[in-house]
Amino acid sequence: MKKLYRSRINKKLCGVCGGFAEYFEIDPTIVRLLLIIFVLCGGAGILAYIVAALVMQTNPNQ
Repeated sequence: MKKLYRSRINKKLCGVCGGFAEYFEIDPTIVRLLLIIFVLCGGAGILAYIVAALVMQTNPNQ
């Protein structure tokens, strides 16, 4: 069973986008671009990123 963690390897700020990319097995750049789109379309991406950074644990296997 897969779990969602913040990434220690694919991280720019807190590792949230890298963690989502590892979970869905896609390129982290795609997740970061989606985050930028959400931020530019109303700012909800900033709040979602902050909440995810506070809630998600760091990956203990990396």
